[in-house]
Amino acid sequence: MKICHIITRMIVGGAQENTLFTLRGHLENGHETVLVTGPTTGPEGKLLEKVPLPELQVHEEPSLIRAIHPAQDLRAYSRLVAYLRENRFDVVHTHSSKAGIIGRAAAWKVGIPVVAHTVHGPPFHRFEKAWKNQIYITAERYAAKRCHRIYTVADAMTQQFQDAKIGQASQYKTVYSGMDLEPYLNGVRDWEGRRALGIPNDSLVVGKVARLFELKGYEYLFEAIPKILAEVPNCYFLIVGDGLLRSQFEKQVREQGITDHVKFTGLVPPSEVPKYTGMMDVLAHLSLREGLPRAVVQGLASGKPAVTFPLDGAPEIVLHEQTGLLCETENSAAVAESIARLLKDDALRETYGQAGRKHAASHWDWRHMVNEIETDYQKQMDLK
Repeated sequence: MKICHIITRMIVGGAQENTLFTLRGHLENGHETVLVTGPTTGPEGKLLEKVPLPELQVHEEPSLIRAIHPAQDLRAYSRLVAYLRENRFDVVHTHSSKAGIIGRAAAWKVGIPVVAHTVHGPPFHRFEKAWKNQIYITAERYAAKRCHRIYTVADAMTQQFQDAKIGQASQYKTVYSGMDLEPYLNGVRDWEGRRALGIPNDSLVVGKVARLFELKGYEYLFEAIPKILAEVPNCYFLIVGDGLLRSQFEKQVREQGITDHVKFTGLVPPSEVPKYTGMMDVLAHLSLREGLPRAVVQGLASGKPAVTFPLDGAPEIVLHEQTGLLCETENSAAVAESIARLLKDDALRETYGQAGRKHAASHWDWRHMVNEIETDYQKQMDLK
């Protein structure tokens, strides 16, 4: 097949890593594969520089930007129509909301045989203004009429979109977001790395892997840290990632007097994330909006139990009292209680960690994801 994927930017992020593994799978399976992306800017880093695919054809469209910009958006639509008409792909597969709306409209206009879209997380959510949510829902309803298939990375995404009356039930298919789990499944404790960060060998480590950005829930972790330290004084907190709010959080940590117990790694390439999850004893994932939290899958694959809020796809990964603990959303006291409980019980951490490793390995392998998607592409083509 001749396949084109469209996304606004290829930063180091979950939706982008999902897209990259899908592209890699297409190439390995012998398909002609093209990525259309907008400019990749921002502190999150450039994924294609961190994990290059030399054989991948990449077409950068300058007008395909993440922010809403009517003039640029119209320009992106017209340029995509021209590009897709010239290249005549069998499949156009879009990712995330902005590229999904413009890309699907352009592919439908040209008459691409199979137009597909992946929902990595809904653009509308309870933390957004009502008028913005209505705009996003209206746009998603428009785009759903211009594609054959909508993939979601978790059943929760399907339910949220159907509750908003977006598309038809027959359009939806859940395909769990695949990733390379081998480095996590085979990882070992990095004692030298811990010492380099100033973390003693006899300490316990709580980690969080996420951009330092709004809605990632860092505020609940930082509020919980003093309560956790009161119960587990030999605990350290490993913050893996970077972003616009880093200086704000570093200031908060200083004001709380917990600087010695909080370690900021900054941006790390995907290949180094297993090293950091290997340093942890518990993973905290407190995002308020995230389709399928890849960091939780990776933490579980490393044998680390997770504490998370029961939002979006998280409960499909963190099985309460089996692979980790779900706690009340936006409740820092509940976060502190759950984390402290795991830190104080070595046997419980081990039991949940081993169950989590098995759960992750059986559901989130990237090659399984690619095979599911390609089989479905072919099914859609056979229906023509």
